[in-house]
Amino acid sequence: MRIDGRETGDKRPISIQTDFVGTAAGSCLIATGKTRVICTASVEETVPPFLKGKGQGWVTAEYAMLPASTGTRKKRDGVKKDSRGVEIQRLIGRSLRQAIDLKALGERTITLDCDVLEADGGTRTASITGAMVALTCAVDRMMAEGRLLASPLRHQVAAISCGIVGKEPCLDLCYQEDSQAKVDMNIVMNERGEMIEIQGTGEGRAFSREELDRLLALGEKGVRELMEAQREALGDRARHLCARPVLLAATGNAHKLQELQQIFADYYTILPMSAAGFTEDIEENGATFAENAAIKAEAVCAATGLPAIADDSGLSVTALGGEPGVYSARYAGVHGDDEANNDLLLRKMGDRTDREAFFICALALKIPGREPILTEGRCPGTILYERRGTGGFGYDPLFLYEPLGKTFAEVNGEEKNAVSHRARACAAMKEKMAELREE
Repeated sequence: MRIDGRETGDKRPISIQTDFVGTAAGSCLIATGKTRVICTASVEETVPPFLKGKGQGWVTAEYAMLPASTGTRKKRDGVKKDSRGVEIQRLIGRSLRQAIDLKALGERTITLDCDVLEADGGTRTASITGAMVALTCAVDRMMAEGRLLASPLRHQVAAISCGIVGKEPCLDLCYQEDSQAKVDMNIVMNERGEMIEIQGTGEGRAFSREELDRLLALGEKGVRELMEAQREALGDRARHLCARPVLLAATGNAHKLQELQQIFADYYTILPMSAAGFTEDIEENGATFAENAAIKAEAVCAATGLPAIADDSGLSVTALGGEPGVYSARYAGVHGDDEANNDLLLRKMGDRTDREAFFICALALKIPGREPILTEGRCPGTILYERRGTGGFGYDPLFLYEPLGKTFAEVNGEEKNAVSHRARACAAMKEKMAELREE
């Protein structure tokens, strides 16, 4: 049994009260045992000079212990803060920057202030855990106000202390245990169990690799329990945690947008370009599908400063020398008139027996500061003599996909997205994106 009656693997009781400070963009009061910290998040529409014009934001932190937070009065920080406070606020800032996509945040600064009301050990770890909640509340407010299209939070972060008291590894040390610990450690982790920072010191004696492993296992257990408490305190706002990155779809075609959203659902949040205020017509004057896709993605990215994905797709009929090709959507003269386009295709095909055709999709991803990334997908099929099916769009009622024995207008969305030209181009794009993440 420990000083306060806990088992070695037990964390202290935790409570998190969100929106504790009504004037802050995000806030909470976090209590771990007798340690209590007010965490607030403030947002400024500017960035430090070293980030001006770089298209990214910044997250920083300040930490202070109020005078009555300890048994004896602690002097307030003057112009020069005490070195311990500086070290801790740098740790908080480093830890929370790991939670957020700074480019997705845009050119704004979020300052996390952590003020200790009462200290009984673990003030830095409680500050990190509480600051994550305050940051999430601030993101929720910015989204509600329309300042952010989607959550830039890519990870959930929490921190806890552990140490060797006497001969036993223990979790979440109170002040009395911390002052007697032979080994003291602070662990910051994300939801994947990945380490963000480990601060470990053999103050009373050296520690073995086996002891280190036991402390890390205790720390991971404690962090996961703290993350459950964070999510419970946030309620519906917890949906902003670990959000999928956003890509703007450079299309006004609702069918294409829906297909892209379904295909990338497990990886990305696809929003229409109109969500970022882009409603201009883009002149597609390329000679190939790939050129047109790149033109659209670059136009949306340049106008919004956000990553954009675009496709250009259509039908290529072998007997017609590749027609309608890049003119697929306006084959009969009016853009998007599916009935007229299908009628013209049937007239041109007549009674030909060679009815081989391909749906082709070129996909372009434009990330600010990079050249467009291009992929292509092809789906082979046969042009029928008459329409079949009522689903899909474009030439789907005439395009027979022989392995299924159905036209694309007869299959459901799941079936089509498993084999379509767009699905194949997207699969190739996912591989490219995976390579980017590894860079």
